[in-house]
Amino acid sequence: MLIVAGLPTVSTNTPLPDLSDDLCARLREAFRRTGYDADGVVDALGGAAHTALGRGEPEPARRASLDAGDLGVFIRLFLLGLAEPEKAVSSAFAPLSADDAVAAGILRTVGDEFRAALDIRPHGDEDGSWWVVSDLDADMLGHVVPEDHVLGVGHASLSLIRATSRRPVGTLLDLGTGNGVQALHATRHAQRVTATDVSARALALAAGTFRLNELDVELLRGEWFAPVARRRFDQIVCNPPFVVGPPRVDYTYRDSGLAGDDASALVVRQLPSFLNDGGTGQLLASWLHRRGEDWGDRVARWLPPETDAWFVQRDVADPGLYVGTWLRDEGIDPRSPEGRAKAAAWLDWFTENDVQGIGFGFVTLRRANGQTPTVVCEDLRQAYDDPLGPEAANWLDRVEWLRTHGDNVWDVAFRVPDTVLLERVDSPGDEGWETTVRRLHRTDGPGWQHEVDELTTRLLAGCRGALPLSDLLDLLSAAQGLDSAELTAAALPIVRELVRHGMLVPGSPR
Repeated sequence: MLIVAGLPTVSTNTPLPDLSDDLCARLREAFRRTGYDADGVVDALGGAAHTALGRGEPEPARRASLDAGDLGVFIRLFLLGLAEPEKAVSSAFAPLSADDAVAAGILRTVGDEFRAALDIRPHGDEDGSWWVVSDLDADMLGHVVPEDHVLGVGHASLSLIRATSRRPVGTLLDLGTGNGVQALHATRHAQRVTATDVSARALALAAGTFRLNELDVELLRGEWFAPVARRRFDQIVCNPPFVVGPPRVDYTYRDSGLAGDDASALVVRQLPSFLNDGGTGQLLASWLHRRGEDWGDRVARWLPPETDAWFVQRDVADPGLYVGTWLRDEGIDPRSPEGRAKAAAWLDWFTENDVQGIGFGFVTLRRANGQTPTVVCEDLRQAYDDPLGPEAANWLDRVEWLRTHGDNVWDVAFRVPDTVLLERVDSPGDEGWETTVRRLHRTDGPGWQHEVDELTTRLLAGCRGALPLSDLLDLLSAAQGLDSAELTAAALPIVRELVRHGMLVPGSPR
C-alpha cells in the first residue's frame, strides 16, 4: 500500500504524470520481460560501452543497443534520449500501449515517432535493482529545466546513499525525497519509511518510483519538518536544497529561498528534535567559509543541546568555481549574457558577506538526551573508497564507548587493528638515516592519519589485546626511565583520539 497525503489538486508548472497502480503494473511487466534492470543494461551494452555512457559518450551505447531487441528500445528512449518508431515502442512496452504511455506522461510524440517524457532508469545496489522516475535533464530536453524539475540520481544522491548507516531501524524519514532514491535504499533496513517534499511534482514522481517497485512508503507534502510535526523517527536522512547564495528559488530541488547556508543550518538545528532517543540522522550540507571565522565553530553553533555530531568536510569550493558549476547545472552558459548577469549577482552577494569559500560534506547526528554531547568537525578531503555510512555508525559507537568509560580506560586491553600501519619518513643525518616523521595510517574507512612520537609507537607496539593499558604504561615508563604519572597523563588524550578514529580497538577489561 502506498499512502500519499497532502497532494494539491492545482496544477504545477508542468503537468503531473498519471502514474497509477495499473499503469505501473503494466510498465513493470514490460521492464521485467525485457530485462530492463541494472544488470540487464550492463549485459546488453557491455562494459566498455556502459562506461563510455557514464562519461557522457553515448554513441558506443547506441550501437550496442541495436542488437538488444526490446531492451534496446528502452535503452535508447530513457538512457540516450533518442526517438523510436511506433512499432518498436509498442513491442517493447507491451502490455502497456504507446497511447497509454503518452497519456500518462511517460512518452511524447514527435511526428511519427516517440521520445521519453520522463527519465525512468534502473538503479541498483548489491542486493538488487529498482527503477527511479525523474525528469529529463537539460541535455535531454535541449533547454533549461523548469523550476519544479525533479532531479535524477546524481553525485550528491549517491554520496548520501554511501554516507548513510544501514543498521536496522523501525522508522525512517526521508526529508525532501525528490525522486525517492534515498527512500528506496531505506526500505532495505527500515520497517516503515516516510518521505516528504515541498514539491507536488517530486511527490508525484516519487509515488511512481514506489509503485513501480511495489514498495510501501508514506508520502507527505509540506515544507521542511511541518508534515511530520509531533512525530519522531529512529533515523532521518536528508538531501536538502543546500546551494548557498542569495535568498532565491530558481529550482526547488536545489534552492531553499533562504540566504547563505541557512537551509543546512535549519535542518541541523531542527532534525534532532524529530528523533527518538538514540536516533540518528545523516544529511548533506554546505557551509560558508567567511573571513576571520573557523568553519567548525560556525557549524557547531547550529546544533541544539544534547546532540552528538560529526561534521565531515569533503570539499571547499572557490566562489567563482562554485557559481560556474551551478550555472552549468541548470543549463546556462556562464559566458552568455544571462550567465554573466546571474554570476555577477551571485558573486556580489559572496563579496558583501565576506565569503571566501563554500564547504560541502556530510553530517551525522544523534539525539543524546541527558548526556554530554560529542561534537567533532573534521576535514577529510583526502581520497578514500570506503563508504562513510558504516564508519559513521561505528564512529557513534566509539563515541558512546568513550563517554561511558571516561578516563577509566587503564584496565582495558587495547588492540591495534590490522588495517592500521605505521609509516616512517627517514632523512639522512650525521650517523645515517634518522626517522623524522612517524605516522599512523588507517588503510580502511576515511583513511585517517596521525603523526606520533617514538614513545607512542612503543606503546602501540604492545597493544595486541593481551595486557591492559596500565601494565603497558608501567613497562614503558620503567624501560625509558620516565615518571609513570606523567606518562599516564600524556597518554590519555592520545588513546582517546585513536579510539575515536578506530585506530585502537578496546577489548574486555582485564
